[in-house]
Amino acid sequence: MSEQRERPEPEPIRFYGTTWVDHSGGYLLRRFALGLGAVLLAAAGALVLRLAYQGMAIAETGTVVSTLLVVAFAVCSSMAFSRTLGDYVRDPDDARGPDDASMRSVKVIGLLGVLLAYALRSAVEAPGEKQRRAAYDRAVERHERRSAHRAARRGNPAARRGGRRPGRRG
Repeated sequence: MSEQRERPEPEPIRFYGTTWVDHSGGYLLRRFALGLGAVLLAAAGALVLRLAYQGMAIAETGTVVSTLLVVAFAVCSSMAFSRTLGDYVRDPDDARGPDDASMRSVKVIGLLGVLLAYALRSAVEAPGEKQRRAAYDRAVERHERRSAHRAARRGNPAARRGGRRPGRRG
């Protein structure tokens, strides 16, 4: 009973599918367009934050509250930027632990940082491509080793050992 296994399939990346494997199907154009879109969304988000700040100024909430608001958005954006950029290059097997769930609210507040990290990573490669490529290469290597091992095991095992079975005298 010989079971022939197919070569592993690459895991798709959102907006790119599996074109990241061989950089086909408009991969470069898509990378440029998505990076530019992320920058434009970050600019729109900055405009919304400015309007929110002006609303706070009109409401005359005071300089302490206005300063805290600016500092909170700046800190959350910088934390979200560094965490998101690190997530795109970090090995997925290297788990960070429970603090990933607690970073969701920081990433939502610091959406500008997330968008800028996405745009920056899009300038180099598809965001998450490095992780997926490493996992795909490992899977292909495992598959090739198993295939080579299976090919070496084919045939009559007694013929490979010179006709003798281990444990038998004869």
